[in-house]
Amino acid sequence: MVRVRIAPAPTGALHVGTARTALFNWLFARKHGGCFLLRIEDTDRERSKPEFVEQILEGLMWLGLDWDEEPIYQSQRLQLYRDEAQRLLEEGKAYQCFCTPEELEERRKYMLSQGMAPKYDRHCRQLDESDRKRLMREGRKYVLRFAMPIEGEISFYDLVRGEISVRNEELDDFVILKSDGFPTYNFACVVDDHHMRITHVIRGEDHIPNTPRQIHLYTALGYEVPRFAHLPLLLGSDRSKLSKRHGATSLLEYRKIGILPEAMFNFLALLGWSPGGLEGEEIFSRDELIERFDITHVKPSGAIFNFEKLLWMNSQYIRMCDIKRLTKLCMPYLRDANLISDTPSESEAKLVERSIELVRDRMKLLSEAPSLCDFFFREPVEYDSGGVQKWLTKEGVDELLEELAIRLEGLEQFDAKTVESTLRKLASERNIQAAHIIHPTRVAVTGKTVGPGLFELMEVVGKDACVRRLKKCVMWIRENLRAKRCST
Repeated sequence: MVRVRIAPAPTGALHVGTARTALFNWLFARKHGGCFLLRIEDTDRERSKPEFVEQILEGLMWLGLDWDEEPIYQSQRLQLYRDEAQRLLEEGKAYQCFCTPEELEERRKYMLSQGMAPKYDRHCRQLDESDRKRLMREGRKYVLRFAMPIEGEISFYDLVRGEISVRNEELDDFVILKSDGFPTYNFACVVDDHHMRITHVIRGEDHIPNTPRQIHLYTALGYEVPRFAHLPLLLGSDRSKLSKRHGATSLLEYRKIGILPEAMFNFLALLGWSPGGLEGEEIFSRDELIERFDITHVKPSGAIFNFEKLLWMNSQYIRMCDIKRLTKLCMPYLRDANLISDTPSESEAKLVERSIELVRDRMKLLSEAPSLCDFFFREPVEYDSGGVQKWLTKEGVDELLEELAIRLEGLEQFDAKTVESTLRKLASERNIQAAHIIHPTRVAVTGKTVGPGLFELMEVVGKDACVRRLKKCVMWIRENLRAKRCST
């Protein structure tokens, strides 16, 4: 059975690159009826924080990447790593290194001065037993290093990149167990992947240099070597590695600004991979992505994280979203903007739903809800300057708005249809285009020049509020604009 894993370190928020790697692992597992596992690599005692563990779990759950077994925490498996390291030591496949940091730094500088690539010179590999015992009696701290084969080469087939070979002489005797008894990344990773029965290791291309070392460890420990696939890195718009200077990199930051999880899922799935034979199609359900996912079709070159593309995709999912769910998701943003109460009444909740239904086609982020539909909940405090200049400065516009207010006030039934017929009748009687009333009415009622259909939004705003806003705008025109015209 296929068994894959995602193994984040809780030293920071869940990066979108890690989320994409998790998603590809999840798709691969679901495609092949396998298991998707979670391992928390929390052996860095200084940088690992419980709050980052919570954010990782929260982010994966938000994306819908459910894991099939209890999460593994490396900090709870230290004895396992120590036992396996001791086994390598006893079998002569690892050795104690007593070199101090100062000695290692001195040798590193020397190698650099000679134009050599700095790596451990295997000094302690040559020590005899008497030297080791003497150094231990002196209380010298030591690490355990892996005794790397010196000759030959190591090769492996990458499911994304094909055959990769490295000469063993390019690899150094890396540390597997630190002096404090904690394992290094490469060693703990191999031991865990074996004991978790991982069949495929799918991870970022930045781990390619680790793979030859890990394969040597698999062999030395007598483990079966899994298959490897190294995904392309995520790049910013300038094709450099995605970082904070390109914008948000934390997955939960995107949730905060109002990206839907299904939009992020779809977007991340297409970074470096695309379903074959579907040119131009970009919106896919989870089931469609699972059915079509093929790890061998992942492109080896870097994938650009295009935020504008994510916004477009999110807008498509907002349009498809069930209105009741969308309303619920938008409410926190409306609360934070003080547009609705903390515990909306039934009528207030209905108003939110009707307003969101009207503005959803213009929404790219859930966080845009307040700016798109604030006028449904309160009168405009100011009018768009462009709208004022273009529509409210026209001669006679105040009389038109005043007459419209009078006619609307007299309506027994106030809905989009009757509002439209009333406005168009007024335009016909005055022998003007309806647009000359529609646009200033929009500015008066909403304070804006663009938005959802005027007649539909006026129905939701309600008769009393619309009439009041029209009259208020008439007064504003006469106090601010007519006075200016008279003075000139």
